[in-house]
Amino acid sequence: MKLAKLLTAAALVAAPAGAAPKTQTAVLAGGCFWGMESVFEHVEGVTDVVSGYAGGTSTDANYDAVSSEGTGHAEAVKIRYDPSRISYAQLLQIYFTVAHDPTQVNRQGPDVGSSYRSAIFPQTPEQARFAKAFITRLNSSHIYKSPIATKIESGGFYPAEAYHQDFARKHPLFPYIVVNDRPKVVALHKKFPGFYKA
Repeated sequence: MKLAKLLTAAALVAAPAGAAPKTQTAVLAGGCFWGMESVFEHVEGVTDVVSGYAGGTSTDANYDAVSSEGTGHAEAVKIRYDPSRISYAQLLQIYFTVAHDPTQVNRQGPDVGSSYRSAIFPQTPEQARFAKAFITRLNSSHIYKSPIATKIESGGFYPAEAYHQDFARKHPLFPYIVVNDRPKVVALHKKFPGFYKA
């Protein structure tokens, strides 16, 4: 509860003013994109989630190249959402609370490497300011035992291969999904019941 209150306070401090467009985009990285995609597909107000690669130095990305840890990309998700139904602040609450562990450096669970880092890729200057305020507030609160590892980065987004899209939904009994990703969706339902959709 303390974390939710803190994030809400950060949202109020950093929330951009003015009327929001009907659809906005967020790009977030937090470990394997299968799990991130699975969580945000279950969030009310989210209209589309695409697994892919963000950041990096090359002008294209694919799984083999990114997983070699030589391109600088992170596995990420591109989230399209309706800001009249869910705000960027609320997406970040879910991101920091249930979608991944923001204190892990270059890893999430069994996955290790910079491609599994925690990173936010703002799509507007307002999102950049907003994300920075969130991270500053989280670090100063000491709610987590370790510092927040999440970085604010720039760079393009490249959709992942077709077989990665909707992986958890298509393969619900895949062992990796059962062990690592299904618990995140359960946590979403428990901690954010008002934003959960089956």
